[in-house]
Amino acid sequence: MTKRIKYRDWRWRAVWWNYFFLLWSTIEGQTRYSIPEELKQGSVVGNLAKDLGLSLSEIYDRKLRVASEAGKQYFSVDAGKGELVVNDRIDREALCGESASCVLPLQVFIENPLHLYRIDVEIKDINDNSPSFLSKEKKLKIAELTAVGARYPLETAQDLDVGSNSVKSYSLNKDESFSLKMKDLANGKKVPELVLEKPLDREKQKVHQLLLTAVDGGSPVRTGTLNIIVTVLDNNDNVPTFKKALYKITVPENSQTGLMLIKVEATDLDEGLNGEIEYSFADHTPEILSSIFQINSATGEIFLTKQLDYENDATHEIDVTARDKGIPEMEGHCRVQVDVVDINDNAPEIVLTSRPSKIPEDAPSGTVVALLTARDMDSGDNGKVTLQLPKGSPFKLKPSFSDNYALIIGGALDREKISEYHIDITATDLGSPPLSTKTTIDVTISDVNDNPPVFTQPTYAVYSKENGVPGSILYSVSASDLDSGENAKISYSILDSKVQDVSVSSYVYINSDNGSIYSMHSFD
Repeated sequence: MTKRIKYRDWRWRAVWWNYFFLLWSTIEGQTRYSIPEELKQGSVVGNLAKDLGLSLSEIYDRKLRVASEAGKQYFSVDAGKGELVVNDRIDREALCGESASCVLPLQVFIENPLHLYRIDVEIKDINDNSPSFLSKEKKLKIAELTAVGARYPLETAQDLDVGSNSVKSYSLNKDESFSLKMKDLANGKKVPELVLEKPLDREKQKVHQLLLTAVDGGSPVRTGTLNIIVTVLDNNDNVPTFKKALYKITVPENSQTGLMLIKVEATDLDEGLNGEIEYSFADHTPEILSSIFQINSATGEIFLTKQLDYENDATHEIDVTARDKGIPEMEGHCRVQVDVVDINDNAPEIVLTSRPSKIPEDAPSGTVVALLTARDMDSGDNGKVTLQLPKGSPFKLKPSFSDNYALIIGGALDREKISEYHIDITATDLGSPPLSTKTTIDVTISDVNDNPPVFTQPTYAVYSKENGVPGSILYSVSASDLDSGENAKISYSILDSKVQDVSVSSYVYINSDNGSIYSMHSFD
């Protein structure tokens, strides 16, 4: 296991917490662990308590919690040992697909005071997937008069693993008429090609059975195979040839279905049926491409049949075959690369990662009310988001790391004036035209005993007849308090003073609950 501290962008966060009121703690760094995928449940990722500088008692007392944006809770904390352990099966391919880097961001929260830590867990690939071909069999028809050196593109193998565990090489079983070569494409990829090494003789051998093997670079090595059946035919000795080996086009993702994207064109020097060409997508074309694009077999025009989505696939590569009608059939090949241009079609989103608790009205400026995240599925400026609060609000947004923010108190609060705030936060992206989303956060202000009781009047004049009965009520005073709950409950008492050197308590007493004043004896 390795760890290192650095900052890194990451997406998708979901953490739930509640607390009375908290002061914002600045995140100074983050911890990084590296583990292989498919670890058993309970496997130790790292000593979280040690790496965060926390004691075991702090983990329990301060209610340490770990949250992941990946949807599933892949990790948990062993409170007894302070270790971060694997909680569920981790499949790197399911999490990150073909991405070379697979990092699972975690957020660690502790309370009293609130502190947020950033944890990155790098999921390393293991060689748990074998190379595979989309089709089990590849059939080729090659005329016996085909010139030596002719090349035939073959299907590339797919491997869900990445890096050294992905496909590294191809091999072909021994056949004196054919060899295997690798062709370098403009995008840096390599595709296997079958090369004719010597003239074919249909009368000697009508069919060649070949086996293409894809080998990955893992340990142990994994392989996948494709059967290639070459049928040797007579006649038709010219291959259809495309004007370009690679066609490149750019298409906005909001293009309407039915749009003609490009026309590929091939020529054949033969005459009659031997020179008539039909266009089609290659046999190994994935079904997803066939559902998005369609080709006119007579003209070579390629049409859009399904809405594009830049967020799902930014580039599509289509292999096209031009096949003549001769006997035997001859075919040529080209590739069409469709680059999808991003459109600002996703509104920004505000995710509340912590819901606010009641905030006391005397909470100081800077007190954290809630934590939130802004995100946008688009790319570039279309995916950059700014947040804005209404003018005059006693709250502020404090940026944290990446697209995280803290909603903090920015001014004085007074529950007696406003006891509840409905804070509208607007997220706007930088696209053209920009898209916006509004989220409302409700914040309740709790009472603090900051108001003294006030009598209905500052002075009361009371008249009593002499010779009255002791215990008679003389008068009732009344006071009120703007606070609420226990802070608004009032108790009455008489200050100790003297009248003609006799304590006033000898003359009267007051009911502490309702403010009624009674005589202690008869007055003369």
